[in-house]
Amino acid sequence: MRSSLRRQLLAWVLLPLVSAVAVDTWLTYQSAVATASVVQDQLLLGSARMIAQQISFEEGSFQHQIPPAALELFQSADADRIFYRVTTGAGQLLSGYTDLPLPARDQAADSPRFFDATMRGEAVRVVAFFQPVIGSPSTLPVVVEVAQTMHGHGQLTQNLWRQAVLQQLMILALATVFILFGLRRGLQPLLRLRDEVRSRKEGSLQLLQTHRIPTELKPLVNSFNDYIQRLENYTQLRASFIQNAAHQLRTPLAVLSTQLSDALRAGAREAVDASLLAARRTLQQTTRLVNQFLTLSSAEAYAANRTRLSSQACRDIVQKVLEDLAAQAHAKAIDLGFEHDDVDSFISTDPAAVREMVVNLVDNAIRYTQPHGIVTVRIKTSVDKLALVVEDNGPGVPMESREAIFQRFHRLSGTDSTGSGLGLAIVKELSSHCAAGLHLDTPAHGGRGLVVTIEFPLA
Repeated sequence: MRSSLRRQLLAWVLLPLVSAVAVDTWLTYQSAVATASVVQDQLLLGSARMIAQQISFEEGSFQHQIPPAALELFQSADADRIFYRVTTGAGQLLSGYTDLPLPARDQAADSPRFFDATMRGEAVRVVAFFQPVIGSPSTLPVVVEVAQTMHGHGQLTQNLWRQAVLQQLMILALATVFILFGLRRGLQPLLRLRDEVRSRKEGSLQLLQTHRIPTELKPLVNSFNDYIQRLENYTQLRASFIQNAAHQLRTPLAVLSTQLSDALRAGAREAVDASLLAARRTLQQTTRLVNQFLTLSSAEAYAANRTRLSSQACRDIVQKVLEDLAAQAHAKAIDLGFEHDDVDSFISTDPAAVREMVVNLVDNAIRYTQPHGIVTVRIKTSVDKLALVVEDNGPGVPMESREAIFQRFHRLSGTDSTGSGLGLAIVKELSSHCAAGLHLDTPAHGGRGLVVTIEFPLA
């Protein structure tokens, strides 16, 4: 049912309706019982009055007879038994069944008293009518009792209740049909929206129309359109990335082909070695470029596996990266340093992402810093965060270009670095997945250079 909106709506509409019908059915049964009781009591009272009207006191004795009409009132298809009893005020039985229970004699004259009793193993409803008799030597009235078994009462209750329940079930069935029809009509806009989406060609990013959409569906359609726009932007970025990547790879591969051709044509050993060394450098640069392509592509779909990482583990990661890049820094006579505090703290992040960010930041700093420059990595811990800082005294980044350098393949004009322009893009992508802040600053001493800071909130 959870997979069908129509069924869920039908269930939530019918559930209170069925509950109301169930409550009304119970109330209808109580009303049917009360109605059958009123009918039975009126018949009993009418029969008792007829019998009481035939009682008189003449010539020193009570005269009475049971009129047939008094008992014919109860004729019906139900096999009910009728019991009666006539008793003087002194308790003398004049007529009827001796085992019919007597009521309490605290009732006023000319008034009935109704009560339930058991007669010969069957439940009966009894009326006792107190009739004063003119000339009677006793001041107490004559008691006329008429009793009836409960078969007719039960049958009348069932008939009244069954008729009411059938009406309610018919109303419920009609309501269900109308609700289904209403749901079908009400869900037509949603079905049209489904058909519109299904009919689109593969790769179509056209926005959905909202002029025929109900108000309740407009937030969904607007969200879908927003996603389409973001998907279109992402598709354009991917297409641009692929074009740039193809361009970036085409150049070194062409250079590599030329260098290998020169090596094949060279006659002298020294020329061959020079061409092969140049080809190896080109191959190394191309390999690094391809690795960065793969890293950036992985970073876009990266799901950070955050763990509790200590500051000591962060220092170990940085130390290992600096050892790996020491040869690259030594080739340019760059002073590669590491400064840190000894504060013990913890952050929630992915160790692999931290290492990749440090590798790209330090590699960028080494590539863009002039020979005999300085590159320093720092780890600083404050009250609520751990900062990873990479500072160099290279050419720096102008304020107007600080947003652009995070774009793919962007390189600062006037630099002769062999970088691909992907390092900071990778760092930005990974830092966003690790919920870390990333920002650029100028060195505190005010000279040339760049300070890149990644801030991790403490766990």
